[in-house]
Amino acid sequence: MNLLFLGTSAGVPTKTRNVSGIALRESKGKGWYLIDCGEGTQHQVLHTKLSFHSLKAIFITHVHGDHCYGLPGILASAGMGGRKAPLTIVAPAGIKAWLEATCEATQLSLPFSLEFIDSDELPSVAFESIAVSTFRLSHRAPSYAYAFTETKVDAALDLDKLAHKGIPRGPLWGQLKQGFDVEFEGERLKSHDYLVFKHKPRKVVIAGDNDQPDLLFEACAGAQVLVHEATYTEEMAQKAGDVGHSYAKLVAAFAETVQLPNLVLTHFSPRYQLNPQASPSIEDIRKEAQCAYSGSLYLAQDFGEYTLDKAGHFSELAYE
Repeated sequence: MNLLFLGTSAGVPTKTRNVSGIALRESKGKGWYLIDCGEGTQHQVLHTKLSFHSLKAIFITHVHGDHCYGLPGILASAGMGGRKAPLTIVAPAGIKAWLEATCEATQLSLPFSLEFIDSDELPSVAFESIAVSTFRLSHRAPSYAYAFTETKVDAALDLDKLAHKGIPRGPLWGQLKQGFDVEFEGERLKSHDYLVFKHKPRKVVIAGDNDQPDLLFEACAGAQVLVHEATYTEEMAQKAGDVGHSYAKLVAAFAETVQLPNLVLTHFSPRYQLNPQASPSIEDIRKEAQCAYSGSLYLAQDFGEYTLDKAGHFSELAYE
């Protein structure tokens, strides 16, 4: 799994940060998923190797414009680029109504079908190699987190179990290893019972705007990475609470409580400048979070890319 940040600013873009957008790339092939789609996301995609033909689904965390205003443009570009395959969109119901009205008003006729799944119903959605669960957050508008969990984990056959059961070497072994249940001497054998998994499933949780990180306690169970907004520092705690956002210390303290190994902060207010000598700066957010969290901390930048390997190790990739 790779995370590629397409936008990391809150509310409005800056000269160095676009508004929210994250690409989650599968570890094999070109397949990817888009989480949030702020205005200008399609321009950000042009600076990457991502293809709209390989986009498997779009997940919108909530209806605020800095998380969704880029959606019509993405879809239009995908259509003009020749996409024909259906596309799944998981989003609050308001997104469907808004997008349908936009398509009608602007005469946008897409050459591919859209499958809308209402995130208000907290759906679980399965793709070829990833399962996605939905969790409710706290914000001014209904907001959600999406947990992406690997479903195809490398495994070896448990030879002792196979021998004990008397299952002969041959096609049945191959089917069990590929994850298929089989019939043997009138008994249904479950593939999972005869496999030894080489590592835990990789799991990444990506949260929308949220002023109560502890709502993610269940979502973060077994996760190696949490991506969460840190719009402000504690100095702005009152402001954060008024507008339904988190501050760095609040998120970091939660991550420490659940012993999360990796925390990526994003969605920074434009008031925090990149220059560490400026005040206030992004470094203020980093320092505050580090005081409350002992795991691996990252502050996302546009086009920053991170990889989560099969062993669960998370690291930043060099920008090309």
